[in-house]
Amino acid sequence: MEYHNPVLLKETVDGLNVNPDGVYVDVTFGGGGHSKEILSRLSDKGKLFAFDQDLDAIENKIDDSRFTLINENFRHIKRFLRFHGVRKVDGILGDFGVSSHQFDVAERGFSTRFEADLDMRMNQNNELSAYHVVNDYEEEKLRAVLSQYGELRSAAAMARLIVEKREEAPIVTSDQLKSALKKFLSPKHENKILAQIYQAIRIEVNQEIEVIKELLLQAPELLNEKGRLSLISYHSLEDRLVKRFIRNGLFEGEPERDMFGNFEVPFKKVGGLIVPSKEEIKLNSRARSAKLRIAEKV
Repeated sequence: MEYHNPVLLKETVDGLNVNPDGVYVDVTFGGGGHSKEILSRLSDKGKLFAFDQDLDAIENKIDDSRFTLINENFRHIKRFLRFHGVRKVDGILGDFGVSSHQFDVAERGFSTRFEADLDMRMNQNNELSAYHVVNDYEEEKLRAVLSQYGELRSAAAMARLIVEKREEAPIVTSDQLKSALKKFLSPKHENKILAQIYQAIRIEVNQEIEVIKELLLQAPELLNEKGRLSLISYHSLEDRLVKRFIRNGLFEGEPERDMFGNFEVPFKKVGGLIVPSKEEIKLNSRARSAKLRIAEKV
């Protein structure tokens, strides 16, 4: 089983405009596909640091003196780079999707295809799991998770039903969760709705939106002038964050303008939105929702 087939491999690394002697960061190491491509473009003087909080990914560590793998969440990027004596880098690559490995290992609980305990932790040492979200969250908080992160129209009714069902007995497995929500899973739309439910719970378990925000807020200070961000998102929540931050340096609202209506931003976008080709999607169906945005530090 291949650990992870990297999405938009050439396009994402091309977006970094790699300086052979530069310092780069792959914040989502996974199977190491993007990291290997970056290393192939570096000289003996170049350096690559990679982050991954998943213990399974550490098994893919690359044996290369230019490479350092950090087993931490990339929300701590600045702190751990400083630990390694690095204050400035020339590019940051991020592929925010769940790895194929995480989807394909049934017991991790990421996939709707398998019967498994409710887990969905990218970091297996974290206390918060899908089980806790489903069984311990108050109804209103559960509704907010399903509505905000799953964009589910029936979020309120779903949350109410989950609370009712878990009072009868804890909801421990994926099949028990599906059974609890079966009235919302019409045969025609079951896969789509389940995917939205799983996405919502997974984002909450791993604090994915907050983690991306923290990365973006640290990026302007970390990047050298003309340093690049090359970021792949897989759903509208992530993509909106990246797009808005590149455009105006904020996640909400509008930036302050001077008397002439101008405002300063940390980045300028490079090119337009990049999506996988039909050929890539045919070879790797999980690439179909990928959106790549590239930006340069001004």
